[in-house]
Amino acid sequence: MTQVGEGQDADESAPPVMTFGAPTAGEILAERYELVEHINNDSAGRLVWRGVDVVLRRPVAVVLRYPGGDSATEMLQAAVAASRVIHPNLVGVYDAIDEGERAYVVREWVDGRSLRELAADGPLDGARATTIGNAVASALAAVHATDMVHGNVHPGTVMISDDGRVVLADARTDGDDSQESDIRAVGGILYFALTGHWPHAEAPLRGATAGHGRAAIPDAVRDATGALAAPRQVRAGVPAYLDDLTMDLLDAEVAPPSSDVLAAELARLDVPADDHYLDNSGPLRFAADTGDEPSPLAAAGGRKVAIGIAGLLAVALVGLLIGISALGGDDKDPQTNPVAQPTSSAPADDASPAPAVGPIKISKAQIIDPDGDRTEVKDADKVFDGDEDEGWETQTYRRAANFGNLKKGMGVWVDLGSERSVKSVQVLLSAQGASAQLFHGTTEHPSTKSGDAQLVAEYQQKPVGRAFEEHDGTTMTFTGFDAEQKYRYLLFWITELPDSDGGYKLGVQEIKVQGS
Repeated sequence: MTQVGEGQDADESAPPVMTFGAPTAGEILAERYELVEHINNDSAGRLVWRGVDVVLRRPVAVVLRYPGGDSATEMLQAAVAASRVIHPNLVGVYDAIDEGERAYVVREWVDGRSLRELAADGPLDGARATTIGNAVASALAAVHATDMVHGNVHPGTVMISDDGRVVLADARTDGDDSQESDIRAVGGILYFALTGHWPHAEAPLRGATAGHGRAAIPDAVRDATGALAAPRQVRAGVPAYLDDLTMDLLDAEVAPPSSDVLAAELARLDVPADDHYLDNSGPLRFAADTGDEPSPLAAAGGRKVAIGIAGLLAVALVGLLIGISALGGDDKDPQTNPVAQPTSSAPADDASPAPAVGPIKISKAQIIDPDGDRTEVKDADKVFDGDEDEGWETQTYRRAANFGNLKKGMGVWVDLGSERSVKSVQVLLSAQGASAQLFHGTTEHPSTKSGDAQLVAEYQQKPVGRAFEEHDGTTMTFTGFDAEQKYRYLLFWITELPDSDGGYKLGVQEIKVQGS
């Protein structure tokens, strides 16, 4: 098992590793992180170690760079930014320390393999490639929701753990990166998973350029003009719609969707293989020529995003009805030609795509405090006013992080105004170390102690996603929503507070909801 740093082992183009003051097994960094085993050196010349957090007794990965100081600024800034985004498909970043002669980042240890290593055994099937693409797009959606960029999406930074979890590691961004380049990199991930080749020469995605493991990943298959071959041209069994999606993401002339829309589309496609995943029903977002089948390489360069779903449905309906008319031969009455006079909208209804995902405006909020004295129920509107620098906050508790014996917890209730399809809820906090959970309900209760108690009793029966326990960032992202269910009322429930000014205190700076 290889735990990589920036996703690539050192190759011939990697800078030399500086070993002055290099650590040894058993050394404890920052009086907390014990180094256990040197795993490898990444493509940027950094040392990657397996370690143990001796305080929390959990395995960690430690990525060291020599020297520290100004030369390590980009690495440390990227780690600090990544630590603020908590998501199941992102590797957790625990610490970033500069000691001058060296700097190091401490992050989650993942028992598993990178996508680069996994695909070395052979290309993946469509279902597994879609699952991986969905996980990466979901991780990027969480990053992009904070207006940040990952900037290092490639087969070496996509990790698949032994229990099947897919995580994206090692954000590393500079001024040349953008959210669009992140999204197009998902096309590269899909292409690599389906073919075992990386399309970096035609579309030099971040993380695949010289000095970052180019020699370690085979280039994509191309024709004599350098045009990229579609995955279906490289190997059999790739679903047509997944082939189209991949090539559209790699086509600079096709505007990519946002990361949350891409994640939603891949989530729709991410179904078990025994549910006939490999049929060609696919998304209607990407159009194909209804004429004669072009050569695969010509088709790879000619795909374009459909102007609108209505146009696609019309084309599909016309093509279907023309086929029916042709089968009917001369017996068909021209006056009842369904092409000229369609009488049913059922096909369009059946094929309608999910609405586009975007921000959902919160209509109102309340502070829920069934065990308190009602002194903390003010300023609830600050959690959705668009100002992340000002929010609602608890008072300072002196007894214990879990409110002591005073209360079981408290939280923020929000009303979306009407029932909506929800994709994610992001909560921006004032400090790290809080524990919280998200719940939903169907009833609005009065803002009184008894009303709050009734609300909590009802809502705690309906959790959304997993609970965050003493999490290491200032952003919590909840994504466990049922795509078939509508939501209106949500409760962000705090159970433990972080250290603050000699006591325990937390502020909720902003709550952001994504959905349709």
